[in-house]
Amino acid sequence: MKYDAWFRDADSASGRWELDEIIYRSPSGGLLAVAHDTSAWKQRSPAAWKLLWEGRYKRTQWPFSSGVWGKKEMVLPGIPDEDIVSLDEGGTNLFWAERFGRELGITDLWVKQCGVSHTGSFKDLGMTVLVSQVNHIIKRSKHQIMGVACASTGDTSAALAAYCAAAGMISVVLLPRGKISPAQLIQPIANNALTLALDTDFDGCMRLVQELTEDKKLYLANSMNSLRIEGQKTISYEILQQFDWEVPDWIFIPGGNLGNVSALYKGFEELIEIGACVRVPKIVCCQAEAANPLYLSYRGGWRDFHPMVAGETQASAIRIGNPVSRSKAIKALMKHDGKVEQASEQELADAMARADRTGLFNCPHTGVALAALIKFVERKEIKPGERVVVISTAHGLKFGDVKAAYHTNQLAGIVPRYANPPVELPANRQAVYDAVMRHVDRKA
Repeated sequence: MKYDAWFRDADSASGRWELDEIIYRSPSGGLLAVAHDTSAWKQRSPAAWKLLWEGRYKRTQWPFSSGVWGKKEMVLPGIPDEDIVSLDEGGTNLFWAERFGRELGITDLWVKQCGVSHTGSFKDLGMTVLVSQVNHIIKRSKHQIMGVACASTGDTSAALAAYCAAAGMISVVLLPRGKISPAQLIQPIANNALTLALDTDFDGCMRLVQELTEDKKLYLANSMNSLRIEGQKTISYEILQQFDWEVPDWIFIPGGNLGNVSALYKGFEELIEIGACVRVPKIVCCQAEAANPLYLSYRGGWRDFHPMVAGETQASAIRIGNPVSRSKAIKALMKHDGKVEQASEQELADAMARADRTGLFNCPHTGVALAALIKFVERKEIKPGERVVVISTAHGLKFGDVKAAYHTNQLAGIVPRYANPPVELPANRQAVYDAVMRHVDRKA
């Protein structure tokens, strides 16, 4: 069976541009989407698709062990296997957060640990697709591409640098100076990217990288490039596969540039198209209060959208005031009656620390989603017995400085309700014993 995919206008669903073309927007200025020949997909039954995917999942046959490339026909069907650049992304743990759920009064709470990936974030899922396509273009087309560039709040730059390093490509990353964690900064440096720390915020970096890539010598790697969405949508496929194809009732996902929200919806819509599931879960996009333009638009009944200057937030990767993928996200949220919630700095810090006490180790962005979940539980919007999934977008180790500052009471404006600072003691048995007993008494 021959499968086909191409670019089309995301708003009108019109036009056709081949994936080998270097194009990021339609002639009208709107974003593009990757379209597929779904009639070809339907030549295989839902049961046959599931059997195929199950036989590939986390096996060793190249490139299908990847959680993304195991769904190759739905992602980039035309790319030769030898052009794929993969670091075995996807296949991440769907963690039953039983203890935390019990504390909240939810019996069926799960956390999709997308940060347990090669570079420590869900960005790997989209970057493997984009870098693979660029690798394919360089090898097999007339375009002369020097390298790949992105603006980033940290995780995108880490993923781009790693995948370009694996492919032997030049990568250029534009970062807002002083606004990402040290762990995120060192990742592109270690992977030999040209790392430019600029005196602006992410939105300023985004404007510059679009100007930098206008002549097409550098390929644009931000999520306005819809190739990234094709990888990120496989989160939907994988969640259903891990639940034996039962659709959860709720999904809470952090939102910054908003490509992940539209990707999640796209995945579920495609699964419905081929008959692998029958409905889309209720999806809640979760924003930090300091960078909440989507939330404000939602609260205003979607009547308008106003970009903003994003403020300081622990959730630095979603500190975005002018998200480029907002049109796709709003369209999908409106179509499926999706919801948007926000979290203050106090709420996200406490939610992160509270969940960590039950065995998780969350990034601040996941803390935003957990704080939103707590609000929905307190408002009784989640019914008893409903299955809830929280998307964890990055590994907590990338934000050790923020987490340490919380536990040592050094986060400005935050009262750490769940702080657990280290106890400094002299090196003698009695002092240690007394400290242990005090700890046990507090836990009793």
